[in-house]
Amino acid sequence: MKQMHITETVLRDAQQSLIATRMPFEDFEAVLDEMDQAGYHSIECWGGATFDSCLRYLNEDPWERLRKIKAHMKNTKLQMLLRGQNLLGYHHYSDDTVRRFVRKSVENGMDIIRIFDALNDMRNIQVAVDECRKAGGHAQGCICYTISPIHNLEMFVSLGMQIEEMGCHSLCIKDMAGIMSPKECFDLVTALRENIQLPIYVHTHATTGLGYMTYLKAAEAGAAGIDCATSCFSGGTSQPATESVVYALSQLGYHCGVDAQKLNRINNFFLPVKDKFSENGMFDPYVLSTKTDALIYQIPGGMLSNLVAQLKAQNAIDRLEEVLDETPRVRAELGYPPLVTPLSQMVGVQATVNVLLGERYKSIGKEIKSYIRGEYGKAPGTIDAGLAQSVLGDEKPMTGRYAETLPAEYEEAKAHLGDRARCEEDVLSYIAFPQQAEQFFARRERTFTASYSFKEVG
Repeated sequence: MKQMHITETVLRDAQQSLIATRMPFEDFEAVLDEMDQAGYHSIECWGGATFDSCLRYLNEDPWERLRKIKAHMKNTKLQMLLRGQNLLGYHHYSDDTVRRFVRKSVENGMDIIRIFDALNDMRNIQVAVDECRKAGGHAQGCICYTISPIHNLEMFVSLGMQIEEMGCHSLCIKDMAGIMSPKECFDLVTALRENIQLPIYVHTHATTGLGYMTYLKAAEAGAAGIDCATSCFSGGTSQPATESVVYALSQLGYHCGVDAQKLNRINNFFLPVKDKFSENGMFDPYVLSTKTDALIYQIPGGMLSNLVAQLKAQNAIDRLEEVLDETPRVRAELGYPPLVTPLSQMVGVQATVNVLLGERYKSIGKEIKSYIRGEYGKAPGTIDAGLAQSVLGDEKPMTGRYAETLPAEYEEAKAHLGDRARCEEDVLSYIAFPQQAEQFFARRERTFTASYSFKEVG
């Protein structure tokens, strides 16, 4: 019988896609032991937007959250998503910070680190991969899947070979917009298996309605594993449903390793959690609808939600179609970067500004300027000459790794925080998200002081 590994995403990408990563630890703590016994290959529970959300919205220490999840996982690997040199933030950090962060992630319980670069510039994942291996973690390198005149099978296979050469343990095809068709998936997995020896995992979303079919073709082509979400947190901008995919694959002769009864109990646990977020308005039914427009605009579901929110805030939601039309033009002029964090946000904001100001590139975002200067890595294609000239003037874009020009951040951050930082993890939280971390440390100190005073009075 053929093997198919299942990664469950409800604790990270599913809730990030559907409820903006607002699920606190207390909402799922009681089901962790059941999840550990379900037979998943891994549970994606950290990275992505979870770190930021813990500090900004949930008043949780993200490192403590990871340790508490790990305490329940005796049989199942934990998995996270890391943005290469961006870590979990939106700009590049020094190599020293990347190494410290990756090492601490493994020390605090992380098993598999899925590492990607938004531009598929593999120089930007090398340090994270190297440190993950040194720390004893499983390094999974990513190909960010996208469609453009310059992205093709040959390019993706070349990226796969680079991932193998740098020592990754496995490879993930990351289809963040759900635009990879069943045929494209079958052809890509097949081509990669013919050229590299790494196990190949496939990640997609149900956004366009292709996800279930794409996973079936991934299995036929010999993929080692796929990402799914427990059914009440599946569909739409999330992943295909775990139960449905497992049911179909099992009938086709694949052993997925999971217990169907336990999957049902896990979903039953999350049903009232979903209801809570539906009642408070965080779970918007809009994100569950199939959006075939993504096949035209290639805009991931999360990016589309951000565009809608931005336009509503400007009382300009009636101009959404103009922004959707403008987005592919901006992307083409920037050399066809894949629309994944942080490039998806950058391209979307620039398209919105172009439309609302009524003049293209009248105002150019600072992140876009940094991108054009080469600070995010090498653009996949050629940046529009006029746009590059307006930003660079007579300068030449950077050709080396931007991270190599950055000084180590740790010691200065540690000195700035003083006694507010209780450990190395606190310093790393501050480096990643300075304002949110300081606010969290202040709340933590107030809580500790209040608790201590109560005990003294008692």
